[in-house]
Amino acid sequence: MTKTDGTLDLFAITAPGLEPLAAAELRAMGIDGVVEPGGVSWSGPAGQMYEANLRLRTASRVVVRAASFRARTFFELERHARKVPWERWVNRGGAVRLRVTSKKSKLYHEGAIAERLLDAITRAVGPVAGGALGKDEDEADQPETADAQLFIVRFVRDECVISADSSGALLHFRGYRQALAKAPLRETLAAAMLLGSRWNPGAPLLDPMCGSGTIAVEGALIARGIAPGLANADRQPRPFAFTSWPDFDRAGWESLVDRARAEIRPSAGIPILGSDRDEGAMQAAAANAARAGVLDDLELSARPLSAIEPPEGPGWIVSNPPYGIRVGERDPLRNLYSALGRTLRERCPGWTLALLSADRMLEGHTGVPFDDAFRTSNGGIPVRLVVGRVE
Repeated sequence: MTKTDGTLDLFAITAPGLEPLAAAELRAMGIDGVVEPGGVSWSGPAGQMYEANLRLRTASRVVVRAASFRARTFFELERHARKVPWERWVNRGGAVRLRVTSKKSKLYHEGAIAERLLDAITRAVGPVAGGALGKDEDEADQPETADAQLFIVRFVRDECVISADSSGALLHFRGYRQALAKAPLRETLAAAMLLGSRWNPGAPLLDPMCGSGTIAVEGALIARGIAPGLANADRQPRPFAFTSWPDFDRAGWESLVDRARAEIRPSAGIPILGSDRDEGAMQAAAANAARAGVLDDLELSARPLSAIEPPEGPGWIVSNPPYGIRVGERDPLRNLYSALGRTLRERCPGWTLALLSADRMLEGHTGVPFDDAFRTSNGGIPVRLVVGRVE
C-alpha cells in the first residue's frame, strides 16, 4: 500500500528457507526488512523497490502490497476492491493477470473472486485485457512474456491481501541461462548456495559437477559485483514490470542502473572453475557464461570428478550433485559421493565443501562432517545446503 508520505509496503518473495539470505542482501542495500514466512517485508520509497529488483540474488519477486482487508461476502469484496488504487499499476487499455488463492475462507471460488476484482479494475482504468488465472509461483518454469500486470491475491481465513508484482518474469530469469543441462538449477538457488556457504569472493571457487554452469556463473557475477539484473554481455537491465507503471520514475531508475554499472569490477580476480564429465553440459555452461558476460572469468573443462585440478587454496567447492530420488539410483550414487570425498581429501585439504543434498546417507559417504546452512526445495524435492570442511 502507498502511504501518505509516498512510501510503499514492499515484500520480497523467496523460496522457503531463503528468507534470511534475502534479508541480509537488503541490509547490504541499507534496507532493514522483517523476515516473514515466504519472504522479507519493509516499507520504503519506489527507489528501494527498483534497487531490490535490480540487485537481489535470492528473491523470486518483489511485490507492492496494494491492499489488505477482510471480506466474507462478495458485496464486501466489491466494496473494498473499488477502493484499491488500481490506476497506480495499470495503464488505461493495458492488460492484467490475477493469480488468486483462497484457503479457509467464506469466499472460496477463486474464479469468482477474480471476476469481481477485474470488474473493479475496469471501473478504475477502463477496459483491460487478460484477467485469466496465472500459474502458481512454483510451477512457473518459463519467463512470462505477456505484457500484463500481475496481481497476486491471497485469501486466508477471510483476510485478503492484494499485491502488485513489480518484477515481471521471476527474478531467477536473469536472461543468460538459455542452454540447459539435465536437472538445471535456478539462478536464485545457485546464488543462495554461494551466500549460504559463506563463500569469500576473494577465494577460489570450484564446482566439479557444474552441469550448465549456473553456480560458476553466479559466482563470477558476485566476484565482479555485477547486479543480477545486469547479467548479460551488454549490461542492459532485464525487463521489469514496474517500468510500465504510470508513475515510473525513469530518471531515478537510470541513475540506479548507472551506479550499479559503475560498481562492476573488470575481472573476478580469483580462479572460478567449473567442470563436468558431460561435454554437452560444458558447451551449455560456456554459452551461458558468454551470455552473462563472464566467460573470461571462468575456467571450464570437460573432465571426470577424479581428474579435477584445483588451484592454490584453500577455497570453496560448491556443487549440486545428483540426489538419487528414483529407485535404483542410490547404489551408483554411493560410489559417486565416496569418490567426491576421496578426491577432495587428496586434492583440496582445508577447503570448504557445500553441497545441495536430499539424502543424509549419501552425503555421509563423502566422509566430511556437515552442518546444515538452510533447508529449501529444488524442483519440488526437499533439500538442504550442507557445509563442512575437508580434512
